[in-house]
Amino acid sequence: MARLFDPPRNIAIEGPLRVGKSTLAGVLADTLGARRILEPENNPFLDRFYRNEPGMAFATQMWFLYERFRQLSSTGEAIAQPVVSDYIFEKDKLFACLNLSDEELAIYTRYHTFFRNQLPTPDLVIYLKAPPEILQQRLKRKGIPGERAISEKYIAQVAAAYEHFFFHYSASDLLVVDTSDIDFVRNNRDLQLLLARLSEPIHGRQYLLPLGARSE
Repeated sequence: MARLFDPPRNIAIEGPLRVGKSTLAGVLADTLGARRILEPENNPFLDRFYRNEPGMAFATQMWFLYERFRQLSSTGEAIAQPVVSDYIFEKDKLFACLNLSDEELAIYTRYHTFFRNQLPTPDLVIYLKAPPEILQQRLKRKGIPGERAISEKYIAQVAAAYEHFFFHYSASDLLVVDTSDIDFVRNNRDLQLLLARLSEPIHGRQYLLPLGARSE
């Protein structure tokens, strides 16, 4: 039987810290037999940035910019195998706008534009969202030492920046998932609901809605 639609070959998952991006990327990569690309790790400046040390915002952002470009520049070559990444390149500038001075941002933007023009655009982006208070709870539950210095104010700023960005996003098909209503990390029923939705066509901007209120 012929397939009713061609599934996306390049899927990116986005959202603020502790919203479940890496978990979902792993599940989708295993389900689809896809190559998995995770956020660059071991940024040598990140802990000092979280502690608000002078000059660390620019150093942190430029490190991420190049490493994200290096990772994603290879996705255009993965013709035979689908790709699932837990970020989109544009997210880098979202954080740069939050954290850099005007002078730093002007320098950063030159490099960002140069790199972005060389990268493919995902076929589908999955935007995972949650209110700042839920993100804060998950961050505390995860208990990663370097993240303890992240303030509630910064988490709220990041969540608001993501909302603004994806309100205007139109570069690819988009599925919006509110993870305060759908917890696919801890609830298998929600995970199966999400996987079932991804087995169907997604065109433009669409939303994953829960089947109904839980009894728990």
